[in-house]
Amino acid sequence: MGLKTDARRAVKLAKNILSSRRAQREVKAKLAERPALEPHKYKIAVYFADGKVNMYQLRQWYAPLAELSKTHPVLILTRASGAALTLFEESPVDVAYVRRVADLERVIHEQDLHIVFYVNQNAKNFQMMRYGRRWHVFINHGESDKMYMTTNQFKAYDYALIAGDAARARLEKVLWDFDFDKRAIPIGRPQADHYLDDFELPYPSDDREVVLYAPTWEGDRAAAAYGSIATHGVHLVRALLATGRHRVIYRPHPRSGVVDPAYGAANREIIDAIRSANVEDPSAHHIFDDGAKLGWQLAAADVAIVDISAMVYDRLAAGKPLLITRPANPAAQIDTGGYLSACDWLVAGPGETMLARVDEIAHDPDALARLGYWVERYFGDTTPGVTTARFHGAVEHLLAEWDRFAALHAGEDEPDDHDVEGEEAEEELEATG
Repeated sequence: MGLKTDARRAVKLAKNILSSRRAQREVKAKLAERPALEPHKYKIAVYFADGKVNMYQLRQWYAPLAELSKTHPVLILTRASGAALTLFEESPVDVAYVRRVADLERVIHEQDLHIVFYVNQNAKNFQMMRYGRRWHVFINHGESDKMYMTTNQFKAYDYALIAGDAARARLEKVLWDFDFDKRAIPIGRPQADHYLDDFELPYPSDDREVVLYAPTWEGDRAAAAYGSIATHGVHLVRALLATGRHRVIYRPHPRSGVVDPAYGAANREIIDAIRSANVEDPSAHHIFDDGAKLGWQLAAADVAIVDISAMVYDRLAAGKPLLITRPANPAAQIDTGGYLSACDWLVAGPGETMLARVDEIAHDPDALARLGYWVERYFGDTTPGVTTARFHGAVEHLLAEWDRFAALHAGEDEPDDHDVEGEEAEEELEATG
């Protein structure tokens, strides 16, 4: 068994190396076709060290970043070749491929980066954070009550842009001796202002009730086992497909099945069921959604069913009927101090039972009224345009603070922040790879 496992790992590693080298060649060809970045154009950057599998974390910021770039040009710094190829094709703002430390430092020296945003906690973030005289700002990739949202790693950044009162209260329980008034800036959910931007719905306007089912992945430990595809999803979706009065939008997490093969099999079973239902009734227009754009689903669905994840709060920002799947694993940790203490749960059970619960919550005015309180608690004023204004206001504040500190330190020698160790490590890796 051990030899077989080692052999599989070796084959996978070899495939990954070949894929990486192929992607690097493609990136090199693409770069040769693209114009060089205009020097001193960008004051704001987004640092993204992950590969394609975590592109969803960056994509949700596309629309707010594109809007911000109308005032302040924004540059995405990507370290992985696969992500770079994807970004070259779809990013609404400019992109720099900085695989090596030398590439990163060249861009830093050619530009005047005052603010660097981070959407996740990748360990490579620290390669960027070694460079001072700029603000390193954590903006995350969603708002939720998952354990990830209360990590002490927040302290590593100069500032964090948070959603609202609930996020601050959650962090105050964990971050000791942290200046929240200064370093945690509430902005709401600027993505919500762009949920339906220039988007034509991929189904007709008819009498069907649209149900969004957007589960998360299975998680890599019992405490984070929030995924519902295997426990709820198959029976739930089959029941919805059978009614003839519902339209299902199924949007699973892109990592579904990476840890548990059975979870991946359940995901494929749902996709196949949707395909079969559409063949049987072409007017149904059920949707398996694995597209890059997230937002229209949240705004368009009459009722949404999501797991404990950032999707809870993405939908909450829309202020429409919402069900949360109750984790079947008793070891899954659930924050009972926030919205999840008062949310409407969907417990795993027979398809007919879960269908009845969906119909109940979709037409319950009391549930909608309760939802309104939590929308305010998590995001503040969700009037269209307000949260975008708060995001832009936070950026202007940080730029003004940069100017203030730059004036205080005017005339001082620039520090030598060349990453010698990082560069040597990369050279050693390339020599052995």
